[in-house]
Amino acid sequence: MISASDRENAVLLIDEAIKSGASCKKACERLGITERTFYRWKKRKADTDSYEDGRPHADHSNPANKIPAEIRREIINICNRPEYASMAPCEIVPALADEGIYIASESTFYRVLREEKMLNHRGRSEAPKHNRPSTYSATAPNQVYMWDITYLNGPHKGMFYYLYLFSDLYDRSIVGWEVYEEESADYASSLIKRICLKQGRLTTEPLVLHSDNGSPMKGATMLATLYQLGITPSNSRPRVSNDNPYAESLFKTLKYRPNYQPKGFETLEEAREWVSLFVKWYNHDHHHSGLNFLTPYQRRSGSSDKILSKRKEVYEALALPSMIGMISAYKSIKTLLSSLYNFSFNLFCNHVIFCTDRNIDFDFRLSARRTHHNRTVIFQ
Repeated sequence: MISASDRENAVLLIDEAIKSGASCKKACERLGITERTFYRWKKRKADTDSYEDGRPHADHSNPANKIPAEIRREIINICNRPEYASMAPCEIVPALADEGIYIASESTFYRVLREEKMLNHRGRSEAPKHNRPSTYSATAPNQVYMWDITYLNGPHKGMFYYLYLFSDLYDRSIVGWEVYEEESADYASSLIKRICLKQGRLTTEPLVLHSDNGSPMKGATMLATLYQLGITPSNSRPRVSNDNPYAESLFKTLKYRPNYQPKGFETLEEAREWVSLFVKWYNHDHHHSGLNFLTPYQRRSGSSDKILSKRKEVYEALALPSMIGMISAYKSIKTLLSSLYNFSFNLFCNHVIFCTDRNIDFDFRLSARRTHHNRTVIFQ
């Protein structure tokens, strides 16, 4: 706490600064206090004729609305009665009100039980569990896959093709895809087998496959295939739409391509051909913002460190000198403008300015004087 003498000195200094034309806020900031503190100290001096801090001597007795001890014991006794033993306070309070009895509010019941460590799950039902969702991270390719199914418009309204898309969390690359005319766990099972063969993955290597809770993702055929391949299935939480964000983000990238067909693909082969071109562009040419603007192929091939080092060298060799040059040019222009301004200002102040405009009244030209920085300028 700040002593009374220091408070008095601070108030005197701030008052003196204010009388000299300083801002109260700036003066308080210089001393490390706020305006509110300054005015509170002055008010305490006016009320008690002292700057002594009143907090150590304040009345810390119980508040007026504190529950009496007898009410507290009554709450505990009521909650322990056999007829209320299996009821929560949100049920006890209305039940008492039906009998014309009011002891305390529902929140008071909860608070008293919590303070007495009696707030436990009541009844025979299992207490609710709030488990944190499982999370996975990837430090190398083929550790965590994500997949989902999206609609591709067909040739007629209401007709769709279904794109099955698998991607790798580590490098965001598309490791497998296929377009079918329907959603099926059998199709998904066949596709994951082909992906494992293409990636040369052994069944002894750990792999997590994350998806949402769609029927093809949780179908018996798909789950049996995953267990056979040694893949751990992972699903989004129920009624949580953003637990598979990378797959959803990939679908947005796909459907916002300039050559996407929002009006629909005429045939299944046309849809497959377009997706094939998209996958090639995405894996090899798309600079992904989540990969520091590397392409998925650069990340997967292990050349990302080399590319990023080269970028840094380019920035340091070209971009940094350019920025330094711009700063130097700015300082030079600023100095030049300042010099020109000072020159014009001095010329104006040190010389008499003659006005030759004959339209100006003669008396005004004789008497017009202007004082500027203790110098007189005469118009003649």
